[in-house]
Amino acid sequence: MLKNKKILIGVCGSIAAYKIAILIRLFIKSGADVKIIMTEAAQDFITPLTLATLSKNEVVSAFYDKTSGSWANHVALGMWADVFVIAPATANEIAKMANGLCDNLLTATYLSAKCTVFVCPAMDLDMYRHGSVVANMQKIKAYKNIILDAEEGELASGLHGQGRMAEPETILLAIEKYFTTSTSKLKNKKIVLTAGPTQEAIDPVRFISNHSSGKMGIALANELARRGAEVVLVVGAVSNGLLMTCHGIKIIKTTTASQMYEACLPYFENTDIAIFSAAVADYSPITVADQKIKKSDEILHLSLKKNKDIAFQFGKLKSKNQISVGFALETHQADTHAKEKLENKNFDMIVLNSMQDDGATFGFDTNKISILKKKEDFIRFPLKSKLEVAIDIVDELEKIVV
Repeated sequence: MLKNKKILIGVCGSIAAYKIAILIRLFIKSGADVKIIMTEAAQDFITPLTLATLSKNEVVSAFYDKTSGSWANHVALGMWADVFVIAPATANEIAKMANGLCDNLLTATYLSAKCTVFVCPAMDLDMYRHGSVVANMQKIKAYKNIILDAEEGELASGLHGQGRMAEPETILLAIEKYFTTSTSKLKNKKIVLTAGPTQEAIDPVRFISNHSSGKMGIALANELARRGAEVVLVVGAVSNGLLMTCHGIKIIKTTTASQMYEACLPYFENTDIAIFSAAVADYSPITVADQKIKKSDEILHLSLKKNKDIAFQFGKLKSKNQISVGFALETHQADTHAKEKLENKNFDMIVLNSMQDDGATFGFDTNKISILKKKEDFIRFPLKSKLEVAIDIVDELEKIVV
Protein backbone atom coordinates (compact mmCIF):
# COMPACT_ATOMS: atom_id res chain seq x y z
CA MET A 1 0.00 0.00 0.00
CA LEU A 2 2.79 2.43 0.92
CA LYS A 3 5.54 1.03 -1.26
CA ASN A 4 8.57 3.36 -1.42
CA LYS A 5 6.83 6.09 0.59
CA LYS A 6 9.17 7.93 2.98
CA ILE A 7 7.62 8.21 6.45
CA LEU A 8 9.25 10.18 9.25
CA ILE A 9 7.96 9.48 12.77
CA GLY A 10 8.48 11.89 15.64
CA VAL A 11 8.13 10.15 19.02
CA CYS A 12 7.41 12.20 22.17
CA GLY A 13 7.55 11.29 25.86
CA SER A 14 4.33 9.40 26.57
CA ILE A 15 3.44 5.91 27.74
CA ALA A 16 1.78 5.50 24.34
CA ALA A 17 5.27 5.41 22.80
CA TYR A 18 5.21 1.62 23.09
CA LYS A 19 2.65 1.56 20.27
CA ILE A 20 5.19 3.04 17.87
CA ALA A 21 6.94 -0.32 17.60
CA ILE A 22 3.69 -1.75 16.20
CA LEU A 23 3.19 1.25 13.90
CA ILE A 24 6.69 0.87 12.44
CA ARG A 25 6.05 -2.80 11.71
CA LEU A 26 2.82 -1.90 9.90
CA PHE A 27 4.56 0.76 7.80
CA ILE A 28 7.48 -1.53 6.92
CA LYS A 29 5.10 -4.37 6.03
CA SER A 30 3.31 -1.96 3.67
CA GLY A 31 6.58 -1.22 1.87
CA ALA A 32 7.43 2.17 3.38
CA ASP A 33 10.86 3.51 4.30
CA VAL A 34 10.75 4.72 7.92
CA LYS A 35 13.00 7.05 9.89
CA ILE A 36 12.60 8.02 13.54
CA ILE A 37 13.20 11.15 15.60
CA MET A 38 12.83 10.83 19.37
CA THR A 39 12.68 13.48 22.05
CA GLU A 40 14.85 12.92 25.11
CA ALA A 41 11.76 12.14 27.18
CA ALA A 42 10.58 9.53 24.68
CA GLN A 43 13.66 7.43 25.39
CA ASP A 44 12.41 6.86 28.93
CA PHE A 45 9.45 4.91 27.50
CA ILE A 46 10.96 2.97 24.57
CA THR A 47 14.59 2.54 23.55
CA PRO A 48 16.17 3.92 20.34
CA LEU A 49 17.64 0.44 19.80
CA THR A 50 14.14 -1.08 19.55
CA LEU A 51 12.95 1.47 17.01
CA ALA A 52 16.20 1.38 15.02
CA THR A 53 15.98 -2.40 14.78
CA LEU A 54 12.38 -2.30 13.56
CA SER A 55 12.83 0.62 11.15
CA LYS A 56 16.23 -0.57 9.87
CA ASN A 57 17.40 3.05 10.11
CA GLU A 58 19.40 4.97 12.69
CA VAL A 59 17.24 6.78 15.27
CA VAL A 60 18.18 10.41 15.92
CA SER A 61 17.31 12.52 18.95
CA ALA A 62 19.87 15.35 19.16
CA PHE A 63 21.16 18.01 16.80
CA TYR A 64 24.64 16.48 16.87
CA ASP A 65 26.60 13.61 18.38
CA LYS A 66 28.90 14.99 21.07
CA THR A 67 31.30 12.09 20.60
CA SER A 68 31.71 12.08 16.82
CA GLY A 69 30.52 15.60 16.08
CA SER A 70 28.20 14.31 13.34
CA TRP A 71 25.21 16.55 12.67
CA ALA A 72 21.58 15.44 12.40
CA ASN A 73 20.38 17.72 9.61
CA HIS A 74 16.79 18.66 10.53
CA VAL A 75 16.30 20.45 7.19
CA ALA A 76 17.33 17.36 5.24
CA LEU A 77 15.05 15.16 7.36
CA GLY A 78 12.10 17.45 6.75
CA MET A 79 12.74 17.48 3.01
CA TRP A 80 13.29 13.69 2.86
CA ALA A 81 9.85 12.78 4.21
CA ASP A 82 6.71 12.30 2.14
CA VAL A 83 4.78 12.53 5.38
CA PHE A 84 5.71 13.34 8.99
CA VAL A 85 3.81 11.52 11.75
CA ILE A 86 4.20 12.90 15.28
CA ALA A 87 3.03 10.13 17.58
CA PRO A 88 2.50 10.17 20.44
CA ALA A 89 2.19 13.97 20.51
CA THR A 90 2.23 15.31 24.06
CA ALA A 91 0.64 18.52 25.30
CA ASN A 92 4.14 19.97 25.67
CA GLU A 93 5.23 19.27 22.10
CA ILE A 94 1.88 20.40 20.71
CA ALA A 95 2.33 23.73 22.53
CA LYS A 96 5.77 24.14 20.95
CA MET A 97 4.42 23.34 17.50
CA ALA A 98 1.57 25.82 17.91
CA ASN A 99 3.87 28.65 18.96
CA GLY A 100 6.95 28.04 16.84
CA LEU A 101 9.23 26.99 19.71
CA CYS A 102 12.28 25.04 18.62
CA ASP A 103 14.32 23.55 21.45
CA ASN A 104 14.81 19.99 20.15
CA LEU A 105 15.42 18.11 16.92
CA LEU A 106 11.77 17.07 16.55
CA THR A 107 10.35 20.60 16.63
CA ALA A 108 13.18 21.90 14.43
CA THR A 109 12.35 19.26 11.85
CA TYR A 110 8.64 20.06 12.17
CA LEU A 111 9.29 23.73 11.39
CA SER A 112 11.45 22.73 8.40
CA ALA A 113 9.14 20.08 6.97
CA LYS A 114 7.53 20.72 3.60
CA CYS A 115 5.36 17.59 3.71
CA THR A 116 1.99 17.02 5.38
CA VAL A 117 2.24 16.48 9.14
CA PHE A 118 -0.05 14.10 11.03
CA VAL A 119 -0.37 14.77 14.77
CA CYS A 120 -1.55 11.98 17.07
CA PRO A 121 -2.24 13.43 20.56
CA ALA A 122 -1.86 11.30 23.70
CA MET A 123 -2.51 12.58 27.22
CA ASP A 124 -4.88 12.28 30.16
CA LEU A 125 -8.49 13.29 29.56
CA ASP A 126 -8.40 16.50 31.62
CA MET A 127 -5.27 17.63 29.80
CA TYR A 128 -6.80 16.74 26.44
CA ARG A 129 -9.87 18.90 27.01
CA HIS A 130 -8.07 21.77 28.77
CA GLY A 131 -8.74 25.06 27.00
CA SER A 132 -5.09 25.80 26.30
CA VAL A 133 -4.51 22.38 24.71
CA VAL A 134 -7.69 22.67 22.65
CA ALA A 135 -6.57 26.13 21.47
CA ASN A 136 -3.10 24.84 20.56
CA MET A 137 -4.55 21.96 18.55
CA GLN A 138 -6.86 24.35 16.71
CA LYS A 139 -3.83 26.50 15.94
CA ILE A 140 -1.74 23.67 14.48
CA LYS A 141 -4.77 22.50 12.51
CA ALA A 142 -4.96 26.00 11.02
CA TYR A 143 -1.37 25.49 9.85
CA LYS A 144 -2.70 22.66 7.60
CA ASN A 145 -1.54 19.85 9.89
CA ILE A 146 -3.85 16.83 10.19
CA ILE A 147 -4.87 15.83 13.72
CA LEU A 148 -5.88 12.22 14.34
CA ASP A 149 -8.09 12.67 17.39
CA ALA A 150 -7.32 10.74 20.54
CA GLU A 151 -9.58 7.77 21.21
CA GLU A 152 -11.64 6.93 24.28
CA GLY A 153 -10.62 4.18 26.66
CA GLU A 154 -8.67 3.36 29.79
CA LEU A 155 -5.85 5.82 30.44
CA ALA A 156 -2.54 5.40 32.26
CA SER A 157 -3.97 7.43 35.18
CA GLY A 158 -6.65 4.79 35.70
CA LEU A 159 -9.35 7.13 34.44
CA HIS A 160 -11.54 6.33 31.45
CA GLY A 161 -12.11 8.85 28.68
CA GLN A 162 -10.68 10.52 25.59
CA GLY A 163 -6.91 10.78 25.52
CA ARG A 164 -5.58 7.47 24.19
CA MET A 165 -3.40 7.83 21.14
CA ALA A 166 -5.09 6.55 17.98
CA GLU A 167 -4.34 2.87 17.46
CA PRO A 168 -1.52 2.01 15.02
CA GLU A 169 -4.02 0.46 12.60
CA THR A 170 -6.03 3.70 12.60
CA ILE A 171 -2.91 5.74 11.88
CA LEU A 172 -1.90 3.35 9.08
CA LEU A 173 -5.34 3.65 7.46
CA ALA A 174 -5.20 7.46 7.68
CA ILE A 175 -1.79 7.55 5.98
CA GLU A 176 -2.88 5.09 3.27
CA LYS A 177 -6.02 7.14 2.72
CA TYR A 178 -3.94 10.32 2.42
CA PHE A 179 -1.82 8.84 -0.37
CA THR A 180 -4.70 7.26 -2.30
CA THR A 181 -7.56 9.77 -2.11
CA SER A 182 -5.85 12.41 -4.21
CA THR A 183 -6.18 10.23 -7.33
CA SER A 184 -9.13 8.00 -6.43
CA LYS A 185 -12.47 8.52 -8.16
CA LEU A 186 -14.10 7.28 -4.95
CA LYS A 187 -13.03 10.26 -2.86
CA ASN A 188 -16.11 11.63 -1.04
CA LYS A 189 -18.42 9.18 -2.84
CA LYS A 190 -21.30 7.99 -0.66
CA ILE A 191 -21.43 4.20 -0.56
CA VAL A 192 -23.87 1.81 1.13
CA LEU A 193 -22.51 -1.71 1.52
CA THR A 194 -24.22 -4.79 3.00
CA ALA A 195 -22.18 -7.61 4.51
CA GLY A 196 -22.46 -10.82 6.49
CA PRO A 197 -25.33 -13.25 6.99
CA THR A 198 -28.88 -12.48 8.08
CA GLN A 199 -30.69 -14.62 10.67
CA GLU A 200 -34.40 -15.47 10.56
CA ALA A 201 -35.82 -16.62 13.90
CA ILE A 202 -37.70 -19.91 14.28
CA ASP A 203 -38.10 -19.51 18.04
CA PRO A 204 -36.14 -17.61 20.74
CA VAL A 205 -33.27 -20.11 20.38
CA ARG A 206 -33.11 -21.24 16.75
CA PHE A 207 -32.83 -19.44 13.43
CA ILE A 208 -32.29 -19.93 9.69
CA SER A 209 -29.00 -18.57 8.39
CA ASN A 210 -25.88 -19.47 6.38
CA HIS A 211 -22.12 -19.77 6.83
CA SER A 212 -21.13 -16.27 5.70
CA SER A 213 -18.59 -14.58 8.01
CA GLY A 214 -18.76 -11.08 6.52
CA LYS A 215 -14.97 -11.02 5.97
CA MET A 216 -15.21 -10.15 2.27
CA GLY A 217 -17.67 -7.32 2.84
CA ILE A 218 -15.64 -5.82 5.65
CA ALA A 219 -12.43 -6.02 3.60
CA LEU A 220 -14.30 -4.15 0.86
CA ALA A 221 -15.58 -1.50 3.30
CA ASN A 222 -12.06 -0.84 4.58
CA GLU A 223 -10.63 -0.58 1.06
CA LEU A 224 -13.37 1.85 0.01
CA ALA A 225 -12.76 3.99 3.11
CA ARG A 226 -9.01 3.92 2.42
CA ARG A 227 -9.72 5.48 -0.97
CA GLY A 228 -11.71 8.31 0.55
CA ALA A 229 -15.28 7.06 0.23
CA GLU A 230 -17.93 7.77 2.86
CA VAL A 231 -19.02 4.23 3.72
CA VAL A 232 -22.18 3.09 5.48
CA LEU A 233 -21.71 -0.59 6.33
CA VAL A 234 -24.96 -2.44 7.04
CA VAL A 235 -24.06 -5.78 8.61
CA GLY A 236 -25.92 -8.89 9.63
CA ALA A 237 -24.66 -11.36 12.23
CA VAL A 238 -20.95 -10.43 12.06
CA SER A 239 -18.58 -10.88 15.00
CA ASN A 240 -17.70 -7.77 16.98
CA GLY A 241 -14.02 -8.69 16.66
CA LEU A 242 -14.28 -8.40 12.89
CA LEU A 243 -16.10 -5.08 13.14
CA MET A 244 -13.28 -3.70 15.29
CA THR A 245 -11.09 -3.75 12.17
CA CYS A 246 -13.30 -1.04 10.60
CA HIS A 247 -12.05 2.53 10.89
CA GLY A 248 -13.81 5.67 9.70
CA ILE A 249 -16.89 3.69 8.66
CA LYS A 250 -20.48 4.13 9.85
CA ILE A 251 -21.68 0.70 10.99
CA ILE A 252 -25.35 -0.28 11.28
CA LYS A 253 -26.05 -3.66 12.87
CA THR A 254 -29.04 -5.71 11.77
CA THR A 255 -30.23 -9.28 12.18
CA THR A 256 -32.97 -10.12 9.68
CA ALA A 257 -33.34 -9.50 5.95
CA SER A 258 -36.20 -7.13 6.65
CA GLN A 259 -34.10 -5.12 9.11
CA MET A 260 -31.22 -4.94 6.61
CA TYR A 261 -33.54 -3.59 3.90
CA GLU A 262 -35.03 -0.98 6.26
CA ALA A 263 -31.54 0.07 7.42
CA CYS A 264 -30.39 0.68 3.82
CA LEU A 265 -33.53 2.52 2.73
CA PRO A 266 -32.84 5.96 4.31
CA TYR A 267 -29.38 6.11 2.71
CA PHE A 268 -30.12 4.76 -0.76
CA GLU A 269 -31.60 7.85 -2.43
CA ASN A 270 -28.47 9.94 -1.75
CA THR A 271 -25.91 7.20 -2.25
CA ASP A 272 -23.58 7.12 -5.25
CA ILE A 273 -22.79 3.42 -5.10
CA ALA A 274 -24.62 0.48 -3.51
CA ILE A 275 -22.77 -2.80 -2.98
CA PHE A 276 -24.74 -5.88 -1.98
CA SER A 277 -22.25 -8.40 -0.59
CA ALA A 278 -24.42 -9.70 2.26
CA ALA A 279 -25.60 -13.31 2.25
CA VAL A 280 -29.28 -12.57 2.79
CA ALA A 281 -31.65 -15.39 3.76
CA ASP A 282 -34.13 -15.99 0.93
CA TYR A 283 -36.86 -17.27 3.25
CA SER A 284 -38.05 -16.78 6.83
CA PRO A 285 -40.62 -18.62 9.01
CA ILE A 286 -44.20 -17.42 8.60
CA THR A 287 -44.67 -17.65 12.37
CA VAL A 288 -42.05 -17.36 15.10
CA ALA A 289 -42.69 -19.34 18.29
CA ASP A 290 -42.71 -17.31 21.51
CA GLN A 291 -41.04 -20.15 23.39
CA LYS A 292 -38.46 -22.76 22.47
CA ILE A 293 -40.03 -25.52 20.36
CA LYS A 294 -39.66 -28.80 22.23
CA LYS A 295 -38.83 -32.07 20.53
CA SER A 296 -41.93 -34.14 19.81
CA ASP A 297 -42.55 -35.77 16.44
CA GLU A 298 -39.86 -37.25 14.21
CA ILE A 299 -40.53 -34.56 11.62
CA LEU A 300 -40.87 -30.82 12.22
CA HIS A 301 -42.63 -28.87 9.51
CA LEU A 302 -41.73 -25.23 8.99
CA SER A 303 -43.77 -22.94 6.76
CA LEU A 304 -41.57 -20.34 5.13
CA LYS A 305 -42.30 -17.10 3.29
CA LYS A 306 -40.08 -15.46 0.72
CA ASN A 307 -38.07 -12.52 2.04
CA LYS A 308 -37.79 -9.23 0.22
CA ASP A 309 -34.92 -9.41 -2.28
CA ILE A 310 -32.88 -6.41 -1.13
CA ALA A 311 -30.73 -6.06 -4.25
CA PHE A 312 -33.72 -6.52 -6.57
CA GLN A 313 -35.81 -3.91 -4.71
CA PHE A 314 -33.05 -1.31 -4.80
CA GLY A 315 -32.36 -2.20 -8.43
CA LYS A 316 -35.88 -0.98 -9.23
CA LEU A 317 -35.25 2.26 -7.30
CA LYS A 318 -31.81 2.92 -8.80
CA SER A 319 -31.36 6.14 -10.77
CA LYS A 320 -29.20 6.46 -13.88
CA ASN A 321 -26.53 8.26 -11.84
CA GLN A 322 -26.17 5.45 -9.29
CA ILE A 323 -23.94 2.39 -9.52
CA SER A 324 -25.05 -0.97 -8.14
CA VAL A 325 -22.70 -3.90 -7.49
CA GLY A 326 -23.89 -7.41 -6.66
CA PHE A 327 -22.35 -10.67 -5.51
CA ALA A 328 -23.17 -14.20 -6.64
CA LEU A 329 -22.09 -17.42 -4.93
CA GLU A 330 -23.00 -20.35 -7.16
CA THR A 331 -22.72 -24.15 -7.04
CA HIS A 332 -23.38 -24.86 -10.73
CA GLN A 333 -23.75 -23.00 -14.06
CA ALA A 334 -22.06 -20.10 -12.31
CA ASP A 335 -21.49 -17.87 -15.35
CA THR A 336 -25.08 -18.27 -16.56
CA HIS A 337 -26.58 -17.43 -13.18
CA ALA A 338 -24.26 -14.45 -12.74
CA LYS A 339 -25.31 -13.02 -16.13
CA GLU A 340 -28.98 -13.46 -15.20
CA LYS A 341 -28.51 -11.67 -11.87
CA LEU A 342 -26.63 -8.83 -13.54
CA GLU A 343 -29.67 -8.15 -15.75
CA ASN A 344 -32.52 -9.04 -13.39
CA LYS A 345 -31.24 -6.97 -10.48
CA ASN A 346 -30.07 -4.01 -12.56
CA PHE A 347 -26.44 -4.38 -11.47
CA ASP A 348 -23.65 -2.50 -13.21
CA MET A 349 -21.12 -5.07 -12.01
CA ILE A 350 -21.33 -8.47 -10.35
CA VAL A 351 -18.69 -10.39 -8.40
CA LEU A 352 -18.92 -14.15 -8.84
CA ASN A 353 -17.37 -16.92 -6.83
CA SER A 354 -18.11 -20.63 -6.98
CA MET A 355 -18.50 -23.28 -4.31
CA GLN A 356 -16.46 -25.49 -6.65
CA ASP A 357 -13.27 -23.48 -6.03
CA ASP A 358 -11.11 -24.59 -3.10
CA GLY A 359 -10.40 -21.85 -0.57
CA ALA A 360 -13.09 -19.56 -1.99
CA THR A 361 -16.14 -20.40 0.11
CA PHE A 362 -17.48 -19.30 3.48
CA GLY A 363 -15.10 -18.81 6.38
CA PHE A 364 -11.83 -18.70 4.42
CA ASP A 365 -9.44 -15.74 4.45
CA THR A 366 -9.01 -16.26 0.70
CA ASN A 367 -11.33 -15.92 -2.27
CA LYS A 368 -11.30 -16.60 -6.01
CA ILE A 369 -13.53 -14.34 -8.05
CA SER A 370 -14.66 -13.40 -11.52
CA ILE A 371 -16.08 -9.96 -12.30
CA LEU A 372 -18.69 -9.24 -14.96
CA LYS A 373 -19.76 -5.77 -16.09
CA LYS A 374 -22.47 -4.79 -18.54
CA LYS A 375 -21.45 -5.35 -22.19
CA GLU A 376 -18.11 -6.88 -21.14
CA ASP A 377 -16.69 -10.39 -20.73
CA PHE A 378 -15.79 -11.98 -17.41
CA ILE A 379 -12.51 -10.92 -15.84
CA ARG A 380 -10.96 -13.90 -14.03
CA PHE A 381 -8.74 -13.59 -10.97
CA PRO A 382 -6.61 -16.25 -9.22
CA LEU A 383 -7.04 -17.27 -5.58
CA LYS A 384 -5.95 -14.39 -3.33
CA SER A 385 -6.40 -13.13 0.21
CA LYS A 386 -9.68 -11.32 0.75
CA LEU A 387 -7.73 -8.12 1.36
CA GLU A 388 -6.19 -8.44 -2.10
CA VAL A 389 -9.53 -9.42 -3.61
CA ALA A 390 -11.07 -6.26 -2.13
CA ILE A 391 -8.42 -4.21 -3.94
CA ASP A 392 -9.20 -5.97 -7.24
CA ILE A 393 -12.92 -5.35 -6.84
CA VAL A 394 -12.49 -1.68 -5.99
CA ASP A 395 -10.00 -1.23 -8.86
CA GLU A 396 -12.64 -2.54 -11.26
CA LEU A 397 -15.33 -0.42 -9.62
CA GLU A 398 -13.24 2.72 -10.14
CA LYS A 399 -13.20 2.01 -13.88
CA ILE A 400 -16.98 2.52 -14.11
CA VAL A 401 -17.17 5.52 -11.77
CA VAL A 402 -17.62 8.80 -13.58
